[in-house]
Amino acid sequence: MPNKPSLTVEICAYSLQSCLTAQTAGAHRIELCGGLAEGGTTPSAGLIQLVRQQITLPVYVMIRPRGGDFLYSDSELAVMEADIQMAKQLGASGVVLGLLKADGSVDEERTRRLIDLAHPLPVTFHRAFDMTNDPGAALEAIIRTGAERILTSGQQQTAEAGLPLLRKLVEQAAGRIAIMAGAGVNATNADALIEAGVDSLHLSGSVRQDSGMAYRHPAVSMASAVPGEYEQLETAEEKVRAVLEKAGLITR
Repeated sequence: MPNKPSLTVEICAYSLQSCLTAQTAGAHRIELCGGLAEGGTTPSAGLIQLVRQQITLPVYVMIRPRGGDFLYSDSELAVMEADIQMAKQLGASGVVLGLLKADGSVDEERTRRLIDLAHPLPVTFHRAFDMTNDPGAALEAIIRTGAERILTSGQQQTAEAGLPLLRKLVEQAAGRIAIMAGAGVNATNADALIEAGVDSLHLSGSVRQDSGMAYRHPAVSMASAVPGEYEQLETAEEKVRAVLEKAGLITR
């Protein structure tokens, strides 16, 4: 099938090596995160700095002070503001964030406050969208905040399962905001997601790599979640290239 002319492929990366791999594979943009086990949190200043020095792709920095829900206290909001300032100073191309109210609606006022602070950097509203109580109303609220795109799985565990809502969101957005499909994106389902009309595909394209540690203490673990301390997840060039090829954006 013909590719969508404006389609972009964004790689969620947690390390400098994954960013380098994504760039080599032909990806268009990086979402830079820390906190893999928490689903993505704000990366360290050192990681942002080194990625900006070595990566020519646009790099959007995650602004998320902790894992868990997206209802933030005043002190957490202050941390997010400081992290936005840091990301700007270190040369980020954009930032990624999302805030909700306790009732499951978008915290429009605070989101706009952070977007204004990030200006002139563009902002992606992340998958906090998938935890909202009314996706149609949430889309309109996010448009009003001035965000440039929404990352969503269509409020399902994977974007493939969320295809019906993704189609509705693209239709409702009508070009007013970009819709980026993320969660479980791969070469097998890329065609269906593109056919739904999304503007971007978001994936990590990762594979597990075993730790180089020869000695592994049998009685102590520092990990409270997968992956454990004796394995890492890194972006695999072949997985990224497979999606780009499926989308008709590169050829072998």
